[in-house]
Amino acid sequence: MIGSREERVASPWLVAVTRLGFLLLLLALWWIASQLVSRNVIPTPLATAEAAARLWADGRLAAAVLTSLGTYLGGFALAVLVALPLGIVMGAFGLLGRTLEIYVYALAATPRVAFIPLIIVLLGLGIEAKLFVVFLGAVMPIVINTYAGVRQADVDLVEMAHSVGAGRAQIFRAVVLPGAVPYILAGLRIGATIGLINTVVAELYTAVTGLGGLLALYGNSFRMAEYFVVVLTLAVIGVLVTELLRLLEAHLTRWST
Repeated sequence: MIGSREERVASPWLVAVTRLGFLLLLLALWWIASQLVSRNVIPTPLATAEAAARLWADGRLAAAVLTSLGTYLGGFALAVLVALPLGIVMGAFGLLGRTLEIYVYALAATPRVAFIPLIIVLLGLGIEAKLFVVFLGAVMPIVINTYAGVRQADVDLVEMAHSVGAGRAQIFRAVVLPGAVPYILAGLRIGATIGLINTVVAELYTAVTGLGGLLALYGNSFRMAEYFVVVLTLAVIGVLVTELLRLLEAHLTRWST
């Protein structure tokens, strides 16, 4: 039911309890599925936990996580460094934005996997190719959302700033960019998610390393408990990154509350 903002914002404790309850429900459904289907296909939660302990004890999981995180964070950082300035410039200069947007949307709609053979030919199978695959996945959502945020500047606020004698640069810095922050952070969250997916794709299609390499190893040998461990590890990484970006968003948008 839609009410006041205070009524719509749930207590953090209530959110935590409901999330925990839903997690328990998922575990119960997982256990039921493991009983109905062959355990060689869907391992039980306990078998998966035991496999995680083994992988962590022998250091294989930790090494794979560190390798994948290096690729993921490196590619994502490159995407941020390119996409934010490009999106801001496209939004600030209308003609440039309208000229480039059709090409940006075209690239965003093209499956990144289609570029992998060309990337391998140009960059080989090493870390450079992996970083570029992650970069390609993360860059487009950030560009598009940043561009949209700058273009959606509050017209009334811009006119008020003009009326008190603010210059173009001042208006852009004090009105346009703060208003674009929610859009930018939404783009970062989407880009982070796609970047993580592309990290696995990069590790599967280039030199097989990291968590993507473990997925290939355990999937091909039908070691499903270990396979589930890797899948859940990727899910945890995705949750942690998106939650950190959500906290950053809450911090940077306090002015709008």
